[in-house]
Amino acid sequence: MPTSRTGRPPVQRASRRPAVSRPARENPVQRLYTRARKAWDRPLTAYYLILGGSLLITVLGLVMVYSASQITALQMSLPGSFFFRKQFLAAVIGAVLLLIASRMPVKLHRALAYPILAGAVFLMALVQVPGIGMAVNGNQNWISLGGSFQIQPSEFGKLALVLWAADLLARKQDKKLLTQWKHMLVPLVPVAFLLLGLIMLGGDMGTAIILTAILFGLLWLAGAPTRLFVGVLSIAGLIGMILIKTSPNRMARLACIGATEPKSGGADCWQAVHGIYALASGGIFGSGLGASVEKWGQLPEAHTDFIFAVTGEELGLAGTLSVLALFAALGYAGIRVAGRTEDPFVRYAAGGVTTWITAQAVINIGAVLGLLPIAGVPLPLFSYGGSALLPTMFAIGLLIAFARDDPAARMALSMRQPRFGRKRAGGAVPARAPRRWNTMRRRAPSARSSGER
Repeated sequence: MPTSRTGRPPVQRASRRPAVSRPARENPVQRLYTRARKAWDRPLTAYYLILGGSLLITVLGLVMVYSASQITALQMSLPGSFFFRKQFLAAVIGAVLLLIASRMPVKLHRALAYPILAGAVFLMALVQVPGIGMAVNGNQNWISLGGSFQIQPSEFGKLALVLWAADLLARKQDKKLLTQWKHMLVPLVPVAFLLLGLIMLGGDMGTAIILTAILFGLLWLAGAPTRLFVGVLSIAGLIGMILIKTSPNRMARLACIGATEPKSGGADCWQAVHGIYALASGGIFGSGLGASVEKWGQLPEAHTDFIFAVTGEELGLAGTLSVLALFAALGYAGIRVAGRTEDPFVRYAAGGVTTWITAQAVINIGAVLGLLPIAGVPLPLFSYGGSALLPTMFAIGLLIAFARDDPAARMALSMRQPRFGRKRAGGAVPARAPRRWNTMRRRAPSARSSGER
């Protein structure tokens, strides 16, 4: 052993450990953003947003219909729950339609496009037959089914246009015909104008605006050139201006934008102003469910077109922002489904449904806020009206079916579904470890003996 100069053994010094670089601590906000982005990019995000968002909007709408319609029902010498029971029945039927649509294959949806369009055109023409069609609030767009039940065929015209146009554009895209403007416009635009003409015969310009928005959404998805898009938009705008100028009622509605007094510029803005009053008196958290003041005869159509105003009065800013967030999530999910698919029919149909629901929600909420003229369209899935609820829920079922049909979503759903009743060929089923249901990983196959086949 070597010794030091003093004769003592050298001191054993501990070897220095190499410095280990510690990872930099991630910012909590950045960590939360990363987790949210990972959750947002999961295959089933659109599926859950569409399913959960639509159900929440429908359930909250049922609650608000019951609250907003009680006084109107009592004023008509009807039970307080009269409108709620009708809306609940429509919601149950709509849920069945949603389930059926979500389980139907895409080929069956395409096969139903032409029969639905033919049925919608027939019913919309039947509205104009004396003795069959009936007028409600000045619009000849209803058919009586007996008793207090009525149907508005123009609401089913929206669904018919979406399915038929999606099938038409998908067929033309497969044949490489959408590069020619005549194939892009014919027969899509003439058929859309036929539906618009049947609607305008009854005077329902609000529904005509929604149908026009669907048409332009489909043309935009089909890749219409700017000149063609602007040309069709100019023609539609010119026709709309003529229809507004020739109707004193529509001119009065246009004059009520931003009105703060019931009599503004000689126009009767009672409904628009009291809608603003309802929203202004709600505050942050509202006056409480059922405690609205404006629904006591001050606000017309409190349970239909202006139900968003009653929601703001009773649930406050928190309630209205929640409704807006649900519609925004539903719109984003629809855009995501349309953008991630390779099937042209799915892309056009999902884009058409998303345009329909988003445009109708914007027009309704914009009218309640005083930013747009009152168009007389209900808030989708939220306002009272079975004729509007049934086709909308079927359209939501379409989006759910398309979201489930995505390959990544289909694989994720198959991994989450338990498989019962599978037995081995040997007869007896060996004991298995308890299955953990909170994981998506596949289990490794159990080891077999050398003699087992």
